Amino acid sequence: MQNLIDYIDIREVGAPVAAASNTDSNSDRIDMSCFEGAIFITPIEDSDATGVATQTIQQNTADSDSGMAALASGSSTMTCTENDDINNTLLITTVHKPLERYIQAVRTSATANIAFGTQIVILYGCKKLPVSTHSTVSDSDEVISPAEA
Repeated sequence: MQNLIDYIDIREVGAPVAAASNTDSNSDRIDMSCFEGAIFITPIEDSDATGVATQTIQQNTADSDSGMAALASGSSTMTCTENDDINNTLLITTVHKPLERYIQAVRTSATANIAFGTQIVILYGCKKLPVSTHSTVSDSDEVISPAEA
């Protein structure tokens, strides 16, 4: 059996965002011409009561922020009910077979402060295997039937 890493592409697509109540932060744009789907993962690092954290997927025919449009039902949202209650949780949004070539995820915060961690995307269903390691990955290792150290 092959290692899962040979079938997916994992990338860092957004730097952490400091606590704010008005965040609007776009991820890197992803060219989906080789892939069937993408899973965007965004950690919530800090949250204040009433803060709303959202991750929304957008698509476009061009590799441009201009013209990006949100997907129907393409967002994950969490509201903080008391300080720190959604800290160390994840917003995960998946898009399978987007209709346009380029996608991105947009992190937003509203009402009260939300801090986001590093945004990651897992791309899957590549038409050309194995998938090469993206430049945002410093190192990866494969261990098969490992002995204890």
